Amino acid sequence: MVTDYSLLPDESPGAAAVRCYMECRSCGVCGVMGEDALDGAEWAASHLERHPDHLAYREHVTRPYRFLPGEVSS
Repeated sequence: MVTDYSLLPDESPGAAAVRCYMECRSCGVCGVMGEDALDGAEWAASHLERHPDHLAYREHVTRPYRFLPGEVSS
């Protein structure tokens, strides 16, 4: 007997929150980690104001996943 599983984002009540932050690719400085991607975009815009030549950024996202059992097949 084999049980199939699906790997899906964990949206259960006790799951960890999705966390994200932005990194400036010009200097490696990172914004604060938070749950709202807009916070990272605001940080990047603020960083750009202080460093007008820093034009490239990378978003880092940590999202919880969980294997959920599917149908049992033989």
